[in-house]
Amino acid sequence: MKNYKLWRLNLGWQIFIGLIAGVVLGVVFYNNSTAITAMQNIGTMFINLIQMIVLPIVVSCLTVGIANMGDVRKLGRVGGKTLIYFEIMTTIAIILGLLVGNVFHPGSYIDVHQLHSQNIDQYIQTAKKAKESGIWATIVGIIPTNIFKALSSGEMLPIVFFSVFFGLGTASLGEKGKIIIDFLRAVSEVMFKITNWVMRVAPLGVCALIGTTVAQLGLSALAPLGYFIILAYATMIIFIVFVMGGVAHLFGINNWNLLKVIKDEMVLAFSTASSEAVLPKIIDKMDRFGVSQGIVSFVIPTGYTFNLDGSAIYQSLAALFLAQAYGIHLSVSQQLTLVLVLMITSKGMAGVPGASFVVLLATISSIGVPLQGLTFIAGIDRLVDMGRTVVNVAGNSLAAVIIGKSEKEFDQAKNLQYLQTLSLDNKRN
Repeated sequence: MKNYKLWRLNLGWQIFIGLIAGVVLGVVFYNNSTAITAMQNIGTMFINLIQMIVLPIVVSCLTVGIANMGDVRKLGRVGGKTLIYFEIMTTIAIILGLLVGNVFHPGSYIDVHQLHSQNIDQYIQTAKKAKESGIWATIVGIIPTNIFKALSSGEMLPIVFFSVFFGLGTASLGEKGKIIIDFLRAVSEVMFKITNWVMRVAPLGVCALIGTTVAQLGLSALAPLGYFIILAYATMIIFIVFVMGGVAHLFGINNWNLLKVIKDEMVLAFSTASSEAVLPKIIDKMDRFGVSQGIVSFVIPTGYTFNLDGSAIYQSLAALFLAQAYGIHLSVSQQLTLVLVLMITSKGMAGVPGASFVVLLATISSIGVPLQGLTFIAGIDRLVDMGRTVVNVAGNSLAAVIIGKSEKEFDQAKNLQYLQTLSLDNKRN
């Protein structure tokens, strides 16, 4: 029994091993269409498993949380704080990306004529549709005309909107509403149990997803853009350690403790490049971490659309990188304009598939970069997406704790107990 415990690996290590195995398989089966198709399908099945449980968890947890909150004014206050916080952090992320780009000039060391171009037609079509609809369409689209249609298409904001009102309506029923609350609480417990089962196949899903990426790109294709990739990751690490760490300190939060709690989810987010893959576990863990269920259930799903700090870093750094690669000098006023354009465009693209790349498509024309420039970095978008997904997940987790603290809905005793339990579990493993 002791030998079994010695060699038992936690989920984070299992996923990491799956990641390494995926890289090896990708190298071995480079350009092998049969292997790529097989790995792609296995990876897709894993992501589908996650998506299967995400929406039931969001609806049940958010409805119960709002019903327990039961105060429209309080909800308005929480919503206002959340959106302001998201906007501030996203703006800081955009500015940080520009600062790093100006200091290290990644585009100055690139010859665009030596880069391999990728097909970006799908992104162009998406960008055209998003531009035609604009930010007003996003705002109008928050209100669902058919909640079942929103659920079937996985539209997060309309689902959050409906769940909030359903929760308030349930709270207004008093004793009668307790039947609904008890039912949805049971639903959330069942879905979290299923989440634990799904996580057991996460290493296999990660292996397949990483293997597909490496097999399609090949390691040699990454070399010319290696400096840009390293710089993007370094900037993201700076944001997590110093920016998030500083903000956490202002609110009396230990950022390292938070990162240790969600480390497995960060590894999974990195491996899959999917925020949805970790949403159920993040909601569960932030609840256990001490934040009230109502705050967690509202902030986390909303943040997955509006608080994309990693994406903001990538967009500003990539825009400056392309400008430098084409020898386009951007003045301070032009870069400030770029900050504003990115802030507006990113909100207008909320919920759009491949949003980060689509935002770049909608933005680079404002600084004179040819559309062709994006074809050269499209190949590494998936690789950088892995890093920016980690930042998005970490940023949303911190946001939930901060909003919880600001509303005095953070249980310090529950937090300490949870951290002690995790510490004991780590020692046993």
